[in-house]
Amino acid sequence: MDKGSLASALGSPSVFGQSQFALVRGNAFEAKVKADGGAELLRLVHEKLDRGAEPPAEARVEVPDLSATGPEGRAARTALALRDATGTAGAWTLLDHPMLALEVAGSPAFLEPDAVVVHPDGSWTVVEIKSFPMLDGSADPAKVGAAARQAAVYVLALERVAARLDPAPRVRHRVLLVCPKDFSNLPTASAVDVRKQRAVTDRQLARLTRIQEIADALPEGVCFSPEQSAEELAAAVEAVPATYAPECLSACELAFHCRARSRDAGAVTRLGRPVRAELGGLSTVEEVLAAARGEAGDPDDPAVAALRRAARLRAEALATAGAGPGGPAGAGGAPEIGADIGVGSGEVSACR
Repeated sequence: MDKGSLASALGSPSVFGQSQFALVRGNAFEAKVKADGGAELLRLVHEKLDRGAEPPAEARVEVPDLSATGPEGRAARTALALRDATGTAGAWTLLDHPMLALEVAGSPAFLEPDAVVVHPDGSWTVVEIKSFPMLDGSADPAKVGAAARQAAVYVLALERVAARLDPAPRVRHRVLLVCPKDFSNLPTASAVDVRKQRAVTDRQLARLTRIQEIADALPEGVCFSPEQSAEELAAAVEAVPATYAPECLSACELAFHCRARSRDAGAVTRLGRPVRAELGGLSTVEEVLAAARGEAGDPDDPAVAALRRAARLRAEALATAGAGPGGPAGAGGAPEIGADIGVGSGEVSACR
């Protein structure tokens, strides 16, 4: 289903996304890297990954046309181009935006790497081009990690293509990450080993529940068509269990809808998974506040005990500060526990 259209039909449209400035800058940098038939890109591949091969400037370089109708046609055309390039000894081949297919939970997913290079020895390398800078030879570890996880998926998809050839060519587990050098627009590159990310992704894909099994668990007749009324769509979405967390805002088009549902239900998870983990069996804000006030909860529960201790410390702090009637502590200086919950140094604290 199109979750973006579904979110708009529910009245909670998705508003996140990459800025147009970032897209234009990224596209301009990628075009610069691939200019002149990919000469600079192939030079970086040779320099960082395959110094023993004949330099691209002295060898034959091919850039096959991968255009075809639809993602299935492009994936088939890419597979043919990879087969032909592997059989051409001594030549470098650059596949610009190839299309790969990978089965995810029993359904094909189509992937489009920035580039795939076939070396003169017939091995294959994934190339990722990113617009974040590489300062003094290193880049932001979080961004490099995200790029490595993305490239690992492409490596897995390439291995599926290679397995259909006889003999199967080698898919290199060191990918090339190309970024701007320092604060310029000049490309530089680094080899990134993605064996760990590839193994983790492979295990995760193997453990995924198949889409057919998920569909079979849905109520009979449930439908997510945006053409339905908002009430019918909301009921359909309610039929699928979901647990909202702030991280969803950067990854899911339905995050704003689920956040509103989470707020209505008073779910603690909307404050973050770490907070939810600290609070144990207390799953709603109301339960947390009642436990902090001593109105509910098992005193032997570590989370309940921590909440009550935090409430006592707050009351003592306000009393020491001389909070009286009409002061910040409320009438008579009694502590008023609010709905904001913070976690620090392994101790849960309830704040006003």
